[in-house]
Amino acid sequence: MAVAKPVRVLGALSIALFFFLVFTFVRQPPAIHTPGHEDGQIISKMERDPLLDPIGEPPEPLWRADKYAADNPDSPRINATLLVLVRNEELKDLLPTMQQLEEHWNHKFNYPWTFFNEVPFTDEFKRRTQALTKAKCNYELIPKEHWATPDWISHELYEESTKILKENNVQYSTKESYHQMCRWNSGMFYHHPALKDTRYYWRVEPKVKFFCDIDYDVFRYMQDHNKTYGFNINLYDAPESIPTLWPETIKFLAAHPEYLHENNAMKWLVDSEARPEHNEKAHGYSTCHFWSNFEIADMEFWRSKAYEDYFNHLDRAGGFFYERWGDAPVHSIALGLFEDASKIHW
Repeated sequence: MAVAKPVRVLGALSIALFFFLVFTFVRQPPAIHTPGHEDGQIISKMERDPLLDPIGEPPEPLWRADKYAADNPDSPRINATLLVLVRNEELKDLLPTMQQLEEHWNHKFNYPWTFFNEVPFTDEFKRRTQALTKAKCNYELIPKEHWATPDWISHELYEESTKILKENNVQYSTKESYHQMCRWNSGMFYHHPALKDTRYYWRVEPKVKFFCDIDYDVFRYMQDHNKTYGFNINLYDAPESIPTLWPETIKFLAAHPEYLHENNAMKWLVDSEARPEHNEKAHGYSTCHFWSNFEIADMEFWRSKAYEDYFNHLDRAGGFFYERWGDAPVHSIALGLFEDASKIHW
């Protein structure tokens, strides 16, 4: 009896699938290779996988969302704000970020938002951001003297330096506004009059995504547990962007040994085992740093004499413009040297 062609085709496919499955189960699995550096050299010492660490809330006591209504004058809110440096043209990128943080956290606690810009915010920017929150929104203009390139920076040297940085593939090195932003985030923002009565801030960046619900007041946690700085990502900077940052830091420490905290994190700052090539190119600094895009911090540390003196030393050295010193390594080095390591929270 003849078998219809479609049935023959289906039978052939079934047989082929059977042999493929048998081959898949009996073949030798591929070799698993140890991760390596870009040059092919095997990494001999692997740090623990942070994804295997338990996650969840910190230990109690924690402040929950009771009595945190936006219009409650007796709420447990402390002097803190959500801080955003943003341009009008970044509104489209900011709105989803703001909406996510409101949905996952701030609609429960109603901390104010403070937006900073080097030009005035548009009415559309104000209208669309305020529409996303019941909390108060503040729209602040950065003073020109806080943003402009300092007069002690040589324009000719800056132009030559950025050419070298570009040749070394240092990202954003030719954008003067990026250098200005790094300087502002390092040592200028907390001097703004709008923040004079504010102690804690949570930095928020456009395009950032928040996936997890947070059911406690993170600012009260920082205050109650005497924490100076909170971070969630720790990574390595491009050493080509900060070749003289650590040498300048050593100069500063030589002049001010009294600022070095007895419970410092110097060992972390100068580690040469994890990425020895970074330590070598950065002249003694591991380049490991807290990624400041998500930082939560106590501005009393930035306002301290130790940090102010350190920032002023770096500012006069010119590395925010002649190199591409970022606020992340500057903050990280300062915290690692001048603060009690137990006050840094992950």
